[in-house]
Parts: sequence; structure tokens; C-alpha cells
Amino acid sequence: MIYERPYVLSIAGFDPSGGAGITADSKTMEALKCVGLSVCTANTVQNDISFKACYWTELPLMLDQISLLFERFPIAFVKIGIVENWKVLDTLVSALLFHQPKVKIILDPVLSASASYLFHADASIDNRAFLDKILDKIYLITPNFNEIKGLYTDKNIEETIAHISNKTQLLLKGGHREDFLGKDVLYHCKGTAFEMYPSTGDYSEKHGSGCVLSSAITSYLALGFSIETACLKGKRYTEKVLSSTTNLLGYHG
Repeated sequence: MIYERPYVLSIAGFDPSGGAGITADSKTMEALKCVGLSVCTANTVQNDISFKACYWTELPLMLDQISLLFERFPIAFVKIGIVENWKVLDTLVSALLFHQPKVKIILDPVLSASASYLFHADASIDNRAFLDKILDKIYLITPNFNEIKGLYTDKNIEETIAHISNKTQLLLKGGHREDFLGKDVLYHCKGTAFEMYPSTGDYSEKHGSGCVLSSAITSYLALGFSIETACLKGKRYTEKVLSSTTNLLGYHG
């Protein structure tokens, strides 16, 4: 069988407004000439400005869906968004590697919704030991400045960057940074850093922009681009979405 487009799997939540989660991921993947597959981690009650509730998907159901998708499709790249806690995430990552040992996993560590709803609230489960295990298994993690502060609360940002980049590749998104707004930095495991600056344009805030960026990067990786090029092209695609409208829901394509 000849596959004209690569298959990319999104494991993320469902957003009824379509701006974030698996819907936004599917829009992005389709626009970038990939086939977007999806496993829903949570059903949410939200729109582009308000987040009311989150109902987590049972782990056995997600594992069954993953198994059947890998049975049918050649999946080499997976993007992961919101997951109930690090323990569940570790189980999902292990399942992906079981079905495809060479699969490359891109983790967008969503710790809260843009409407200030907090995920990973159970501190007894959400512990750093699982996060360390996860980082050893994935290809790239894409936190913003607010999210990276919440990953290792016993470390400052510089220490956290060093710790993570010793385990995997890190794209630190600059949408919330104070020194140079919009400057992203890709940290390689080998210690080198690749800086990406925003292009000029009339941008406005968008609901789910982090989902768009991580799924765009995953799509470009699936299309054969290097990680540096995939991150830069993903940034440029996201900028197009940010400039496509003046409201919180952007256009794709």
C-alpha cells in the first residue's frame, strides 16, 4: 500500500470550540498535508474564553484505541497534549513505544487551560519521578515560560533547562517571556541551542496556539524536515494562524 501522506497521531483533549486540542491538531495536520489521527484524553466543557469542566477518558479505552490505530496505520510521530497526570502519561508513552519502538513523541505539557483551569492538580500522583521517566522516552518537549516553571518547582528556569535537555530536546516557547517576547529556543541534548525569532506581522492572541504549534512541528517532522526546520516552520505556520483573525479563534490553511 502506498501512503501519499504521513499519518500523525494526536493524543489530546476535545475542545468544543475547535480552537485547541485534537480538533485544532487535526486542522493543522490536514493543512500541512498529513493525515491526522486522534485519541481523546479528555472531554471538556469550554469555549474560547471560558473553561468549566474536564472529564478524563479512562486509560483502558485510550490504550485500546492506540493499539488498533497502530495495527492499521504506520505512525512514526505522535503529539501529546493534556493528560490526567504524569502516571497516566507514562503509561501512554510506554504503550506507544511498545507498538512502535522508533516512534518519536512530541509532548506539549499543558498544565493549565488559557482560562486558568489547572490540570495535574493531584500532587500525590503528579510527581517528578514519572516526569523524569517520560523525558527519557520522548523526542521533544515544548513548554512555554509559564509551563516550564511548573515542571520542576524545586529548580529555577536555568536549572530546569539543563535538567530537561540532558534527557531530551526542549523547545522553550517565548510567548510569555519578558526579555524578548516571541523568541523561541530549541535546546539539543548535546548542549547546543537554536534561537528562533518572530517575524514581523500583526498578531493577536489565539486560543489553542500552543496546540497548533506542537502539532505543526510534529507534522513537519513527519514530512521529513529536521527538528530545527520543523520548529521554525511550525513557528511560521502558527504566526499565520495568529494573524488570520482578530478574535481568539484562528483560521487554518
